[in-house]
Amino acid sequence: MIRLVIIIILFLVSLLTVFKAFEYYMWMFAIIATEFSWFFILLTLIALGSGYYTNKYQLAGTILGLIALPFFISPIVRAYTVAGSLKQDFTKAFGAGSTIINGDNNQKSFSFWKMFSGNKTVNYKQLNYVSYADGTTLSMDFYPSQIVGNRACVIVVHGGAWNKGDNKQLPELNSHLALMGYNVAVINYRLAPRYQNPAPVEDVNAALAFLKKRAADLHIDAGSFVLLGRSAGAQIALLTAYAGHDKSIKGVIDYYGPADMVWGYSIPSSPLIMDSRQVMRDYIGGSYQQVPEKFAASSPLEFIDHQSPPTLIIHGDNDVLVSPEHSRRMNEKLAENGVKHFLLKLPWATHGFDFNLNGPGGQLATYTVERFLNTVTR
Repeated sequence: MIRLVIIIILFLVSLLTVFKAFEYYMWMFAIIATEFSWFFILLTLIALGSGYYTNKYQLAGTILGLIALPFFISPIVRAYTVAGSLKQDFTKAFGAGSTIINGDNNQKSFSFWKMFSGNKTVNYKQLNYVSYADGTTLSMDFYPSQIVGNRACVIVVHGGAWNKGDNKQLPELNSHLALMGYNVAVINYRLAPRYQNPAPVEDVNAALAFLKKRAADLHIDAGSFVLLGRSAGAQIALLTAYAGHDKSIKGVIDYYGPADMVWGYSIPSSPLIMDSRQVMRDYIGGSYQQVPEKFAASSPLEFIDHQSPPTLIIHGDNDVLVSPEHSRRMNEKLAENGVKHFLLKLPWATHGFDFNLNGPGGQLATYTVERFLNTVTR
C-alpha cells in the first residue's frame, strides 16, 4: 500500500512536467519536477523496482509508475531537442561567429551529466548606489569580473511582482557571469505599493550613473552595459532600455517578463496563483480603466523602435504567472522594427525555471545568455 501511495504522488507530480499548474504551490512543484527531473526519475525507478518485493496493488502501482516515468524524462528529451537547433537558430539571429566564445564553437548547450554538477561562487561587495530625500537608500551587490581589465557590466534586476524580493535571488548566474569576465551589479529597487512606476526605472538609471562614476575603480567599461531582469524585473529592465535610449546599454535580457501591460491586465493570471490585476494596480497606480495612459507608459512593447538595443527573450511555454504571449508579442514587435533579437522558447518550462542553473532550462538559458553577452559587448 505504501508503494502505491508513493507512486500515485509521483504520478501526480509528473503531470506538472507536461500540464500547466493551476495553483500556487503546484507551480513551485512544477519548477522542481521539470528542473530536477533526474531526481524524480530515480525515485520512480526505485518505486518500480520495489514492486518485486510486494504483491498487493503491484500491478496498479507498476502501471502508474510506467506512465509517470516518461513524463519525468520528457524535460530532458525536449531539452535535447531544443539544443539540437539552438546554435543554428542563434547564429541566424546574430550572425556568423556569434556562438563562438574564446575560439570554441563546440560547447554543448545541454548535457545530461551537467545536471549533477555544482556551481562556483564569487565573493561580492555591497555598495550603496543612491539615497533619496525620503531617507530611502538603495544598495547593490557587486560581483567583480574574474578577468583583469575594464570589462562590461551586467545590471541584474530581481523579480517579485514589483512588491517583494531583493537582490539575493538566484545568485548562481551572477557568479557564473563574473567567472566569465563580466562585472555583475545586482540591484535593490523601490517596491510597490509605496513606490510606483517609474520609480524602479529611475533606480536602474541611478545605478547606471553610479557605476559609470565608479567605472575606473570598479574596472568597468563605462560604455558597455547589459540589463538583465527576471519577471517583474524584466519589465523594469526592458522599459529602462527601450525608453531611455542610453547608448551605453548594449543589450537587454528578458527572463519571462511582462512586456505588454495593457494586454496583461486584460488577461489576468489564475487567482489561485496570483491576483495579477491587483499586483499591477499597486505598481501602476490604478486600474486600466482609471489610468490607461500609465499602463501604456509601463509597457516596454510601446517603446520598441529601430534604435532599441539587441534583446534576448527567454520564456517557458508552461509559465502560469506571466503568459508567454508577452514574449511572442515582443518578439513580433522587435522583428517589425528590425531589432536584433532572439527568443528562446522552452516548451516544458514554467515561471522561475532558472532556479536550477544546471537543470534543462537553466543550462539552455545560460548557454544563450553567454553567447548574447559575448556578441553585444565585444
